Amino acid sequence: VLTGSCFLSCSPQMCQLYTALHRRACSTVSTPRITTHYTIHPRDKDPRWEGVEMERFADEADVVIVGGGPAGLAAAIRLKQLANKHEKELRVCLVEKAPQIGAHTLSGACLEPSALTELIPDWKERGAPLNTPVTEDVFSILTEKYRIPVPILPGLPMQNHGNYIVRMGNLVRWLGEQAEELGVELYPGYAAAEVLFHEDGSVKGIATNDVGIAKDGSPKDIFERGMELHAKVTLFGEGCHGHLAKQLYNKFNLRENCEPQTYAIGLKELWMIDEKKWRPGRVEHSVGWPLDRNTYGGSFLYHLNEGEPLVALGFVVGLDYTNPYLSPFREFQRWKHHPFVAPTLEGGQRIAYGARALNEGGCQSIPKLTFPGGLLIGCSPGFMNVPKIKGTHTAMKSGMLAAEAIFPKLTAETLDSETAGLHVPEYAENLKNSWVWKELYAVRNIRPSFHNYFGLYGGMIYTGIFYWIFRGKEPWTLKHCGTDANQLKPAKECTPIEYPKPDGKISFDLLSSVALSGTNHEGDQPPHLTLKDDSIPVARNLGIYDGPEQRFCPAGVYEYVPLDTGNGMRLQINAQNCVHCKTCDIKDPSQNINWVVPEGGGGPAYNGM
Repeated sequence: VLTGSCFLSCSPQMCQLYTALHRRACSTVSTPRITTHYTIHPRDKDPRWEGVEMERFADEADVVIVGGGPAGLAAAIRLKQLANKHEKELRVCLVEKAPQIGAHTLSGACLEPSALTELIPDWKERGAPLNTPVTEDVFSILTEKYRIPVPILPGLPMQNHGNYIVRMGNLVRWLGEQAEELGVELYPGYAAAEVLFHEDGSVKGIATNDVGIAKDGSPKDIFERGMELHAKVTLFGEGCHGHLAKQLYNKFNLRENCEPQTYAIGLKELWMIDEKKWRPGRVEHSVGWPLDRNTYGGSFLYHLNEGEPLVALGFVVGLDYTNPYLSPFREFQRWKHHPFVAPTLEGGQRIAYGARALNEGGCQSIPKLTFPGGLLIGCSPGFMNVPKIKGTHTAMKSGMLAAEAIFPKLTAETLDSETAGLHVPEYAENLKNSWVWKELYAVRNIRPSFHNYFGLYGGMIYTGIFYWIFRGKEPWTLKHCGTDANQLKPAKECTPIEYPKPDGKISFDLLSSVALSGTNHEGDQPPHLTLKDDSIPVARNLGIYDGPEQRFCPAGVYEYVPLDTGNGMRLQINAQNCVHCKTCDIKDPSQNINWVVPEGGGGPAYNGM
């Protein structure tokens, strides 16, 4: 098996040499076939697909929205509000890969209700599930055994006065109900698998996933093509690192004039705790231990007020970390044993677990938002306010602004567009003139300021001076350090991390955690974690980085196991475990993993996460 230095960062000559040696090695060493998905192995070249009917049924709508999260639902609601106000007929269709609206939604979540109040001013009367106003804010720097309290001064991003602790899945489900009341057509359980284009290159709509394909990539007797949904304009609100958005970035060169996006992984648990320790409305955040000063991250612990002593707790790790031996999941489990955290959990019961990637790039990493036939909204392009650890309010507002830009063009007597798919550049202009851009611009330097010798502490000093005092008005914009995938160091340059064994009371193993996510996929389908080259994981990821996908995946999807011959290793992909967090697609140092949608309805079954 060939191993060697990073061919993505070496010279063109070395890259050619690596490729030649790699091919020669692969000609003599048989690589087990892992990927069977048609995006890697086209069906028109597969004799098993000869004679299979491939025509798709097509339907027309005015607007198609991909993704039933806060942004997509806010856009749908605003469109129908405008249509009803102006007595216009407008067909709005929303597709969502989860089996129910909200079932794939995971967030902390401490909600800033500004956008919700703009969208639905009478949300309290309508029964929106915002039951826990924040009553207490606590911020800490943790050492291994101690806590250093940090005062939350007025105006700092972590101040949560006026916000609500929510279970985001419940709020999203409620937003879905509001959308349906207005006449939005919701289609949960249908994954948007493909972007469709007009002959002039503009977006025509989307196609949902095919069903009835066996694990080996062959058609089953029950094979059925997906459906095409055509629209005058399509909104892409897939959430962080959407797989269709990735295609659109390349097709329309949307990332040409922005910084690379940088990400984090957020892991979360719900616990039922001893009622004596329950303090409804209390919000706790921390930075520091167990991460070192040069690894960005932190924790949250929120006390909910929903009739029973529930707490939501979680840990966020920036995916620009450098040590391939780091495991975000095990850092989370270790953090729970801190003397400031463990007493809250002792005697309690963990009832849910999940994980999701989140955007941390800020306004300098936002791509071009519009293109002929489509727009990007929500966490897909990335509107998260990183120091606040909040993105729902900005995501919702982006969806509302998109709707307000689209509506007058859709309802004009003549469609004002040079392409078959409607182009709405006004959306990007309106967003830059909104409070969303003002808020994100003010905090644009906080996340990249952590890239300094002092790491966490240098970043906190920068925040105190330039944000709290000058409110982000410094005349410069800091850059990120490149893509997260390029940040890992070779394993030989790093020290393995020894993690304590879980005790089964406060800390737990990975597989018992995944079981609490309710994750399920149809077993007999091609793995949706596809590899561009099946030989690269062993040759490069294992050979150079000691298989980091085994550690950065929060669901046990990837593991290296011995070959049946006993001579060497192979990568095994347990796709049925996938919680759709997208971390592998982001952090893979070879950028060989491409996450695509599985059959609609598969994935986690979060209950109010």
